[in-house]
Amino acid sequence: MDDIFSKNEPFIIENVFFNDRNADIFIGGDGRIGSIGPGTAKKCSGDAAFSIDGKGALVLPGLVNTHTHAAMTLLRGYADDMPLQEWLADKIWPLEANLTGKDVYLGTKLACLEMIRSGTTAFNDMYFFMEDAARAVDEMGIRATLAYGFIDLFSEEKREHEIKATENMVKTIRAMNNPGIQPALGPHAIYTVSPEGLKWIAGYSAGEDLPIHIHLSETEKEVNDAVSQWKKRPAEILDECGVLGDRTIAAHCCWLNREECALLGKRGVHVSHNPVSNMKLAVNRAMPYHWLKEEGVNVCLGTDGCASNNNLDLFEEMKVAALLQKFSWNSQTLLPAGEALHMATTAGARALGLGTGSLTAGSPADLILVSRHTACNTPFHNPVSNLVYSCNGGAVETVVCNGRVLMHERVIPGEEKILAEASEAAFDLVKRTTQ
Repeated sequence: MDDIFSKNEPFIIENVFFNDRNADIFIGGDGRIGSIGPGTAKKCSGDAAFSIDGKGALVLPGLVNTHTHAAMTLLRGYADDMPLQEWLADKIWPLEANLTGKDVYLGTKLACLEMIRSGTTAFNDMYFFMEDAARAVDEMGIRATLAYGFIDLFSEEKREHEIKATENMVKTIRAMNNPGIQPALGPHAIYTVSPEGLKWIAGYSAGEDLPIHIHLSETEKEVNDAVSQWKKRPAEILDECGVLGDRTIAAHCCWLNREECALLGKRGVHVSHNPVSNMKLAVNRAMPYHWLKEEGVNVCLGTDGCASNNNLDLFEEMKVAALLQKFSWNSQTLLPAGEALHMATTAGARALGLGTGSLTAGSPADLILVSRHTACNTPFHNPVSNLVYSCNGGAVETVVCNGRVLMHERVIPGEEKILAEASEAAFDLVKRTTQ
């Protein structure tokens, strides 16, 4: 089996369920889908280095996690069921103050492992020591958009430090020459980044064609504080600083009003819905999906970090997103299963500018096989309904990213070592912080 995990050799996946019929997929050595459909295995057998049996599994585009803090896997379960500010000030921030590059490297490897196991092939990350995160991503073979968490706390001296750190990260990631890893800019939020910092981000983004990843209107307090201090709501502040545009992904967006939804639509901003984290941290309002949809906003899905979720399973996120919208806005028909699946695949790929998110000849070969021979997919009345409302990441059997097999029949090379090293790093981090 080890032979199939080699990089970018042409191969065939036989016997998958695609567009309501059995089909095969030929994946070329360039990491793209060469052909998909009935008879592909026979037609392309002479060009393939190997073939694998899909065993009738349902084939989907790889899932895309558009908002997380990957290395926070090391904080999973460390602090739960606490008031938000107490949780941050007493538990999360003290640990983060002791983070090292090695911690972020090992925590990101663990996150990549978890995402691969649950069918995610690309993610959008904001954290610290991102050069080390990039090294982890490169080794795991997944795609990532990586942003250094820019926090200047309205200090000119701190701002200069953050600018240099951001520029160094962009230079380092670009020097890796890995097309699956792209740098981005990560201004944390309006309450941690000065207008001067936000304007620098906007200018640097435009000059270097870099995506922007930011938290927006996650809590009512964020909105009230902005109105009290600036006489403006958060989205308007970001717009005046030039941050809102079609390269921008705004996470959470729970407390947007109708006018802000219209503004995001006008600017082409992508919105990352994070329902599990928002519910766990009790932000007290669901993202207004129906308003965003009316304004043509591209809404996608994210898990947030493992300190506030506590997993990275986008199957779970799809279900909770659909249920939360229905419950919060009192509509049984809001966010149906097909739209939830679109958010986790095509919409996420569009937000990150990946060119993935579809299964067509010529598209990047980022795909997953979901078992049909499992309780959550029995009976098979409606595949989309099953995927969103019945399945979890454990139903994923095989994962291919950029034409490379990352998991097959639930096997990922090196998994035991990743788990052991990440666990050791997590306990050591807590020890350093609390001793």
